[in-house]
Amino acid sequence: MKTWFITGATRGLGQATALAALEAGDRVIATGRDRAVVSEALGPDGDRLLSARLDVTDQSSIDAAVRDSVERFGRIDVLVNNAGYGQLGAFEEISPEAVERQFATNVFGVFAVTRAILPLMRAQRAGHVITISSMVGAVGVDGGSIYAATKFAVSGWSESLSHELARFGIKVTAVYPGYFRTDFLDRSSMRLADLSLEDYARTTATATERRSSRNHRQAGDPAAFGRAMVELARSPESPVWLVAGRDALRTIGERNAAQTSAMDAWHTLSASTDFPEGA
Repeated sequence: MKTWFITGATRGLGQATALAALEAGDRVIATGRDRAVVSEALGPDGDRLLSARLDVTDQSSIDAAVRDSVERFGRIDVLVNNAGYGQLGAFEEISPEAVERQFATNVFGVFAVTRAILPLMRAQRAGHVITISSMVGAVGVDGGSIYAATKFAVSGWSESLSHELARFGIKVTAVYPGYFRTDFLDRSSMRLADLSLEDYARTTATATERRSSRNHRQAGDPAAFGRAMVELARSPESPVWLVAGRDALRTIGERNAAQTSAMDAWHTLSASTDFPEGA
């Protein structure tokens, strides 16, 4: 039986993962900014479920949630960094304050929660840190530069962390979901740009159309995602990267092929920046 600590467990992929872990017989600490909403999403606390208030931008709430979790279950085997939100708009249309808020939640919040739990995992000499990145954590998109920046950040951090923690028996995985049928594209989960600049009208239209055309028609099944996370956590050999969804497999595959092609096309110039061999 594993003990999970999941942020952003009130809805979407976090809720689906919590439900799948409970269905598999595991124990779950499910967190959200409002404990009552966590209970509405997952039901009342029981032998295998502890709901906890946690705001990833509030260190005191993080410390309290981790402390209560250890007092209740004694250990944390799987951390799922899932809390976050989307930010639409061209870079120039998004205020510095909005950029800071996006990074505070999507990046620094991930760091803070992980920092609070790693000492426990190191003492256990076991654990698994799963961070929910995004398809746009590997492929930049028009009208999503700031959101993509946060997801590229946690993806790179996660890969580096996997090297740092392997010696302690701690596994690290970044998950790259495509579009899943949750409320993530709703206004409740998505922030719009502060400004509207005419030069970026096409960018805004593209991003808006991308969101509206897919919303609640996404191919990704949240319940299937949750079951995949349980399988991932139980696998003795876990990947550093896991792509989730056929759309993400296709899009990231095309991006990787384009990068390889660009490296080949510009190989001579790239190699010319070294000293001559033997120098």
